Amino acid sequence: MARDFCGEFSGFGTGIHREHPLFRGLPSRGVEEMSDDIERDGSDTGSIMRYPGTAVGRQGTGKARGMAWVLLGLAWLSLASSIAGVCRAQENPLGNVKTPAPPPPPKDPRPVIEGGDNAVQFGTSKPGSRIRVDVNLVFVPMTVTDAISNRLVTGLEKENFTVFDNNLEQKIKSFSTEDAPISIGVVFDLSGSMSSKFTRARKALTAFLRTANPQDEFFVVGFNDRPAVIVDYTSDVDDVEARMVMLKPQNRTALIDAVYLGVSKLRQAKYDRKALLVISDGGDNRSRYTEGELRKVVRESDVQIYSIGIFDTYASTSEEQLGPILLDDICQMTGGRLFKVGDVTELEDIAARISEELRNQYLIGYTPSDMKHDGNWRKLRVRLSPPPGLPQLAVHFRQGYYAPSD
Repeated sequence: MARDFCGEFSGFGTGIHREHPLFRGLPSRGVEEMSDDIERDGSDTGSIMRYPGTAVGRQGTGKARGMAWVLLGLAWLSLASSIAGVCRAQENPLGNVKTPAPPPPPKDPRPVIEGGDNAVQFGTSKPGSRIRVDVNLVFVPMTVTDAISNRLVTGLEKENFTVFDNNLEQKIKSFSTEDAPISIGVVFDLSGSMSSKFTRARKALTAFLRTANPQDEFFVVGFNDRPAVIVDYTSDVDDVEARMVMLKPQNRTALIDAVYLGVSKLRQAKYDRKALLVISDGGDNRSRYTEGELRKVVRESDVQIYSIGIFDTYASTSEEQLGPILLDDICQMTGGRLFKVGDVTELEDIAARISEELRNQYLIGYTPSDMKHDGNWRKLRVRLSPPPGLPQLAVHFRQGYYAPSD
């Protein structure tokens, strides 16, 4: 619509906008006859321009026409400026995205008691204080699916899971399946190849967000030649929809940079549970960061990554062929999953399915039996012992974590 509007006024037309502010001071009849006179051939034999109580004959036509041309010139300049602003507003906003950062949370005025010994000594003598104790708990979110039909499996108990940290079996201290609030980042592909899939993908994003916990917070990173935060942290789905509808896919694909930005942005998250949803149709052909750098920052994070891949079956370039491999790797690394879309009509169902998985995860907590604060990578493994009668099950969890360093 905006393109048609801009095209209609791209040249100097013969019609005159009677409601333009520059004409508001003139009587409507005078404006009409002024426009009629200007649309003639410009000779001094034109018709008389009439104003209330005044008649301007041929001898005054030249001055009146001069005045009319000045007024009309100013009017067209003002109109052109206004229309140009409308046209510019319809351009892809990734070139100049400015989203206000959310206000910082209010500071808690209560004093903090740190350390286990201090908590015991002062916990009761200083009521109202906050107690902070480092217990070295490691939390592992995991999803269980039917290995044959790939359906979500719920209802398992703590006894069905065994956790290994660096190949040592651990004692599970906490186990829950509640739908706790989560901070979610969305990485949305706005490259030119998404043009035919954009509407469906946008609706899929809405379906995903509308099935979220009302307390969840989320943000959206859009990317083509470069990534940008389209929507900062919010819980308002309508706000996300309003901003997304103004976007237009174009240019190339900086996928790695966008995922890197999404993971980094989640460091500002309100909640301990963090997830990233990537919606893309291909590989990277524009990023500054490398695959190795992305894998490193993903391994260091505590973010689960899910991806919806709208891949071309007959990928013609190496980037398109490697795109699915990269997304699948980083998803498995974090305990998430890659969903490949064969038909764009399936997008909304897949988005709702990912949302359901995030709402029905098992969260296991344990204290490593040989925790060393050496900053080294510690490999995780989970063994599942399902109840009798169930089919073969698959458990999805992050592959490991970095130990803290002193």
